[in-house]
Amino acid sequence: MKSPDLSVQLAPENKRGLLLSNPIMTASGTFGYGTEYAEVIDIQRLGAIICKGTTLKPRPGNPQPRLWETAGGVLNSIGMENIGIDALIEKKAPLWAGWKVPVIVNILGESLQDYAKLAKRLDKVSGVGGIEVNISCPNVSAGGMEFGASPKSAAEVTAAVKTKTTLPVIVKLSPNVTDIAEIALAVEEADADAISLINTLKGMAIDIKSRKPVLGNVCGGLSGPAIKPVALYMVYEVAQAVKVPVIGCGGIAAASDALEFIMAGASAVQVGTAIFTNPCTPLDILEGIELFMKKEGIRNLSELIGAAT
Repeated sequence: MKSPDLSVQLAPENKRGLLLSNPIMTASGTFGYGTEYAEVIDIQRLGAIICKGTTLKPRPGNPQPRLWETAGGVLNSIGMENIGIDALIEKKAPLWAGWKVPVIVNILGESLQDYAKLAKRLDKVSGVGGIEVNISCPNVSAGGMEFGASPKSAAEVTAAVKTKTTLPVIVKLSPNVTDIAEIALAVEEADADAISLINTLKGMAIDIKSRKPVLGNVCGGLSGPAIKPVALYMVYEVAQAVKVPVIGCGGIAAASDALEFIMAGASAVQVGTAIFTNPCTPLDILEGIELFMKKEGIRNLSELIGAAT
């Protein structure tokens, strides 16, 4: 059997489109700007790279400690440390322009105006293949999750971004809400091209000797295998509620994990925390999916998307 077709179109209604050669993406905040891993793995084999969250101005991030290992996961409180949009456009985008793998820029604002400005700045930048709108970060003092907490605010951010760019727009949702399907529907109605979920679950750890929170910011976002069942169910729920492509994220560390998300309705998946222990994980997952499809006689990835629904 010849190699199966793993390609996926994540923005079918967008004129510019977002065609991936395969469904394996790297999650924002876990793969830097892609350049950090370029000499470690063959990044051109990835479906897409989502760079770390970007703001209008450079951010120093939260106070240390920022990371804490938990049972089956990691708490992080990085606080969106990044170089800012100007440096990204000047120093990173020119490198991405020479890559085969599309790079998607994750953006975060403290107001609707911030999101709109970021989208406008990125619109015609060579090397930028799309935007992921972060309305779900649980460890920043302003912006992020507050915009993803209600259908109204989530839709407002989506609309603000869409009016300023022709790039494909992915909106990343928070699990720290009452009804994620309702928010997904609002985002879809505001013309999002795709929806990614989930971001991290809000959590904390306490040092019983010092009797104080471990993280410098008190709370952080829980990621890793511990959140996979929650993420999988939410992807399943959202994929049945919306018509736009869904991207699954949360605890994916093996091909079997990725296949579960795809069968739950995800058109693509993001690999994050697992990269910290093994940078080759995304490519291992890609090879595992291809092997599974060959063994099962599956010619096209579309045959698996939503197979469990």
